Amino acid sequence: MTQRGVHLQYRFEARPDGSPPGQRGGDLDNPLFDLLLALREQGSIAQAARAGGQSYRHLWGALKQWEQTLGQPLVQWHKGQAARLTPFAERLLWAETQARARLTPQIEALRADLERVLAEALDGSQLLLTVFASHDLALPLLREQAAAQGLHVDLRFAGSVDALRALAAGRCTVAGFHVPLGDQGGAVFMRQLKPLLEPGRHKLIGCARRRQGLMVAAGNPLGLAGLADAAAAVGQGARFVARQAGSGTRLLLEHLCQAGGLAPAGLLAGGRAAEDSHLAVAAAVASGSADAGLGIEAAAMQFGLGFVPLVEEDYFLVCLREALDEPPLRALRGLLQGPAWRDAVASLPGYAPAHSGEVLSLTQALPWWRFRTPRPPHAPQPPRPSRPSGPPRT
Repeated sequence: MTQRGVHLQYRFEARPDGSPPGQRGGDLDNPLFDLLLALREQGSIAQAARAGGQSYRHLWGALKQWEQTLGQPLVQWHKGQAARLTPFAERLLWAETQARARLTPQIEALRADLERVLAEALDGSQLLLTVFASHDLALPLLREQAAAQGLHVDLRFAGSVDALRALAAGRCTVAGFHVPLGDQGGAVFMRQLKPLLEPGRHKLIGCARRRQGLMVAAGNPLGLAGLADAAAAVGQGARFVARQAGSGTRLLLEHLCQAGGLAPAGLLAGGRAAEDSHLAVAAAVASGSADAGLGIEAAAMQFGLGFVPLVEEDYFLVCLREALDEPPLRALRGLLQGPAWRDAVASLPGYAPAHSGEVLSLTQALPWWRFRTPRPPHAPQPPRPSRPSGPPRT
């Protein structure tokens, strides 16, 4: 039996027009899936070839070669009708879409590493800045703008808690995290984030404002209007996909459940694995393997999903005080304050610029800071054993 596997490769290439990389998932190309997408969209090999600037013979040969490699037909042909992908090809395409969405943060981190290697080889004077940040769709745009200004941003996505821990451990210069707007943060965010931030030692930088809510299938077939509806639907067999523990969106889920008198465990029933990014959650809903999930509006729109807004949140960057006036941070703050960043943020659904590039007070930007961090409840102490009584004295 023929063994089939996956071979990875990468390439360096110029983008003379200064355009950013593609948005389909970390600039990871594969000719098979590009071909399947073209056939699905165009409905025939002739039209797919024309749209891609290729010959009919080339596309037909590629299709037959892929069918031979995979041992499965990929296209159904019916006289007088448009070509349709086979059920196997549809499953393959959706599986690749979900895998691409799930792996995008890792692919982006690898691409950033390779770009840094090239940048250092070409120009050792380029400014470098390592950023660990909660997953976001605007930050890759910031990285592209920074690269054009001679600042290489080594962007690595992690949960909000993990990003702040990386900053504390010296593994990055800047961390990115997000919290609900104003006083909405509550005890959940305070308990998890306050121990990792220290006024005077850490400096907060405004980045953007974005909207989170329920990502649902197009048309919202379950009629969900909030988390209470989602919890009720899960109780009736619907599938809810959550983010990984330690992510800001997982904290948001816990906070919203607490505010609404819901048990997070009810939404997480069913044992579906958590996802590591907004795009992965959106891909799960779009594929039909989940019915709803919490995430940002821009990710829902990218996959053609319905969106039920629940909360607005501020996305902040944070660094140590001594790094604030160093050249890489000055360059980053300048970009955040510029019109190109404001335009890029405003172009994303559910995003808006907010105090971008401004150095903010922890206590003012995070109103829950003035409250004491709640301590976890102590386990009850076992009663002390009574001292055995001795024989009566005479």
